[in-house]
Amino acid sequence: MSQQRQLKLGAMVHGVGHGWGEWRHPQAQPDASTNFGFYKQQAQLAEAAKFDFVFIADSLHIHEKSSPHYLNRFEPLTILSALAAVTSNIGLVATVTVSYTEPYQVARQFASLDHISGGRAGWNVVTSWLSGTADNFGKAEHPPHAVRYRIAKEHVNVVKGLWDSWEDDAFAYNKQSGEFFTPGKLHALEHKGEFFSVKGPLNIARSRQGQPVIFQAGTSEDGRNFAAGNSDAIFVGAEGFDEARTYYQDLKKRAKGFGRDAAELSILPGIRPIVGRDEAEVEDRYQQAVELVTIEDAIVALGRPFNDHDFSQYPLDAPFPELGDLGSNSQKGGSDRIKQLARDEGLTLREVALRFSQPRRDFVGTPEQVADAIEQWFEGGAADGFIINSLLPDGLQYFTELVVPVLQQRGLFRDEYSGNTLRDNLGLAVPANRHTTPKVQAKSEAVA
Repeated sequence: MSQQRQLKLGAMVHGVGHGWGEWRHPQAQPDASTNFGFYKQQAQLAEAAKFDFVFIADSLHIHEKSSPHYLNRFEPLTILSALAAVTSNIGLVATVTVSYTEPYQVARQFASLDHISGGRAGWNVVTSWLSGTADNFGKAEHPPHAVRYRIAKEHVNVVKGLWDSWEDDAFAYNKQSGEFFTPGKLHALEHKGEFFSVKGPLNIARSRQGQPVIFQAGTSEDGRNFAAGNSDAIFVGAEGFDEARTYYQDLKKRAKGFGRDAAELSILPGIRPIVGRDEAEVEDRYQQAVELVTIEDAIVALGRPFNDHDFSQYPLDAPFPELGDLGSNSQKGGSDRIKQLARDEGLTLREVALRFSQPRRDFVGTPEQVADAIEQWFEGGAADGFIINSLLPDGLQYFTELVVPVLQQRGLFRDEYSGNTLRDNLGLAVPANRHTTPKVQAKSEAVA
């Protein structure tokens, strides 16, 4: 009898929140984005509920109108290393860009986090869309969209190659003979490519899970192909069930086209549930979230996928402006979707801004109602799981204490962790070391 397919759940720990006004909630900690106690509490809440991972997003450019969390927050690998010491099973996933890092450094940092945590590290690969990032790294210009994905492909391949520098049994630690490692089991990469030249080898062994898990969020054509070909899990923001299911089917098909087992690729839409114990509390909590969004903030937020374009220059109640190819070299998939939606529905600028800033109703309700929506997406072929992003300060606590038990009762989510590594809990195999595999094959052929 085959094991029942189960949800995968991650918690985005985002300090004072995604938006511009969430820090003003009466219960919010205004310093949450640099408050270790807050991150520890959120991670331990998620772990107690048996979540697969916590996720720390990032970017490398701010300006005076950036959202409060972006203005003042922890660097992801640093905070996750600290969280590794106060958690035991939950995965630790960090965003790190390929456009403004060197593969050797990234490989070393994630391998270190993987060892510190006992095999729980995951890397969310991003290409960075804000052009101002170039100014912080001494670059003459921000790489074009298509070039960023070529960089990403080579960068990830180099990092994976470096993670295989040492074979799993390379370290002999033989005190009698003085052999610290076995000769022939350390491998230089000798990579020379379009963007990177990396000799290697890496100065840290493979971890218990072989390699950290690769996450990605691709919505453009280049992004979808990269995600389908290279990642173990994909984050996506969807307007609704139908859009999510279409994306899900497309990415699974692309994964098969790359010769992959599509069942091993997890599609994880980001959702912002609002849960109440009864209808009255649901409505009260929903209104609390709505009141935190002003039209002024929504207009600023709308500019972000368009490389922080200033939408305040347009009339609020006129049709959404014609923007041409604006956004195509920043967050191409996200900006294209906004423009398409505005055209299809004939929306004004005000309507578009509020659509993308105010809380949606998809996952708002009592525990049973939110569980129903999750089950519909999961069983209906729109998701393998979800990233839970809390709108209210106690949002994760409400979700873990009220919704998770319903999902468990329905057999949709685990009661206990399946193992200690992130790969264990996501149902992913440990990847074979590329240098060990040919030796095993040669040995079996010799025996035959």
